[in-house]
Amino acid sequence: QVQLVESGGGLVQPGGSLRLSCVASGGIFSRVAMGWHRQAPGKERELVAAITSGGKTTYAESAKGRFTISRDNAKNTVYLQMNSLKPEDTAVYYCTSRADWRWAYWGQGTQVTVSS
Repeated sequence: QVQLVESGGGLVQPGGSLRLSCVASGGIFSRVAMGWHRQAPGKERELVAAITSGGKTTYAESAKGRFTISRDNAKNTVYLQMNSLKPEDTAVYYCTSRADWRWAYWGQGTQVTVSS
């Protein structure tokens, strides 16, 4: 059973930065695509960024140019570097991993709040 544990969320002022981390266990990390989703109050969950096993990345339009997803297979860890944060980035951020052509595994989520 794959387990995902996120860390790095918190309160940050607009324009600030945060780096989220997610450590995976219970699977073959290097062979699976990983992603970061988020859900803001009253909104649907959305995919923010994803990275394939080969390192190819994709981003939501709202994240392009500000967020960077990366992975360290030696540490079974995926990161989300978030810069130039805006109040609309406030959400619970979830680490996810791909299996059976879907985002099958989810972490417990970490809260990111962007506010002055």
